[in-house]
Amino acid sequence: MLIWDEGGIFSTTGHVAIVTEVRDDYVRVVEQNFVHHRWSEGQTYSRQLTAAVSPDGGYRLTCTAEDGVILGWVLQTGDDAHAEVIEKLDKRLLNLQLREVATGDKANQPWLDMASPDEAAFVASMEGHTLVTDPSDQGKYFRVSESALAELKRATNELHALFMMATEHVLNNDSLLEKFNIPRSIWPRMRRSWGNRRNEMITGRFDFALSERGLKVYEYNCDSASCHMECGKVQGKWAEHFECRDGFDAGRSLQERLVNAWRKQQIDGVLHIMYDRDLEEAYHAAYMQKVAELAGIPTRLIRGISGLSWDEDGDVCDPDGVKIKWVWKTWAWETALDQIREECEGDEEATLDTLRAGNRPAAPRLVDVLLRKGVMVYEPLWTLIPSNKAILPVLWRLCPNHPYLLNSAFELRESLVRSGYAVKPIVGRGGSNISLIDRANTTVAETSGGFDQRDQVYQEIWKLPAIDGKYVQVSTFTAGGSYGGAGVRADSSVVINMESDCLPLRVVADQDLLPQD
Repeated sequence: MLIWDEGGIFSTTGHVAIVTEVRDDYVRVVEQNFVHHRWSEGQTYSRQLTAAVSPDGGYRLTCTAEDGVILGWVLQTGDDAHAEVIEKLDKRLLNLQLREVATGDKANQPWLDMASPDEAAFVASMEGHTLVTDPSDQGKYFRVSESALAELKRATNELHALFMMATEHVLNNDSLLEKFNIPRSIWPRMRRSWGNRRNEMITGRFDFALSERGLKVYEYNCDSASCHMECGKVQGKWAEHFECRDGFDAGRSLQERLVNAWRKQQIDGVLHIMYDRDLEEAYHAAYMQKVAELAGIPTRLIRGISGLSWDEDGDVCDPDGVKIKWVWKTWAWETALDQIREECEGDEEATLDTLRAGNRPAAPRLVDVLLRKGVMVYEPLWTLIPSNKAILPVLWRLCPNHPYLLNSAFELRESLVRSGYAVKPIVGRGGSNISLIDRANTTVAETSGGFDQRDQVYQEIWKLPAIDGKYVQVSTFTAGGSYGGAGVRADSSVVINMESDCLPLRVVADQDLLPQD
């Protein structure tokens, strides 16, 4: 196998090709996802690479891909004489470390750009130039080793693929899809969305527990996820202001990768960024607007849904009369589905009829925008499946004992009682309505919220590491389906919630994280 580095035409992914023929002056390979064309009759390879043998016997290949860099090759053979030795990871490298910089006079100085709409909105939400609610935490940050970051990156890419596999499995199985409590009238649309737009997801967020015990994922938020701005922009600006030069910013690549994800979309008009009245959603929307515009996409912000109107063709227009065709939203898809649940009263099709021209309410509703034919919404409708915690038991059935997954089930099993378990609503937000029960059947933590009437799943309890009195969760962000960056959230509560702080995360060399013996 020939292995290409990520970059150039293979940005974020790298590339792999299988060698089928080797000669002194060329190598032939078979591959996917490079050039899409039908082979000539009798051809048995995808591409031919020019080769040359040097006087000392060295073998050199010329890469034909733009900006492509071949890292080398991997042989599958029973002879391991020339195999690379993979050292066993020192588990201590998976531990996070808390550090602090001296803030001095800089603590009271502004460090975000108030002329930038996203940064101004962030300052308004946080009520100051800060990432934290407690001023005494202003100079604190976490360190993670290069090896731990490599493990997070590997886990993110692998888990995204697993969640996609499980999504397809659910969409092909009505009995499983029933467990997601999604109105049946939406099922055909969701399946069409998966068939047509499975590669059009912009971004999502994995939440992990990371420590020397191992790396475990709690869930995948790939519909209206948050904290992107904190990871992709604010923690880097924090480091600049407070002159933190310890390692490098774990979110430094996220914004560029998000820009690349948007560039790959075939958007031929205005992208409407729709968000609600929440202050957090305001800066999240402004940040995504900036990212989309860096990708060359014209955008408009819409706060709330008042002011929307119908045109004579039955399409929804923004307050300035511009037809809404492309949408990125901070609302979860479940918000739109709740409107259907409230209005259908046993007849979902009757409610969906209101989405058709000639039979519509006086003023457009959120559902009239997000589920209207001809409106392309990000994230796509199919992201309802991997964002729903009902996916967790499905994944465990498909991949039992996978090292990144936690034992999960639709019903409480003896194995979960023995380990201790978390009870989670299949749809929720910000750690709402979660209960943690330990091996002694004692409730050790419980949160309130507005999702107590939802169906539940049970997941093996796996507590976050506690550092300096705070529980710390690592989040990684996907961009176009692959790893984009990482950040942390910390709280005195064992359950991370909407109010939990995002602290900077810095990546340091392994030898700088391990204690010196």
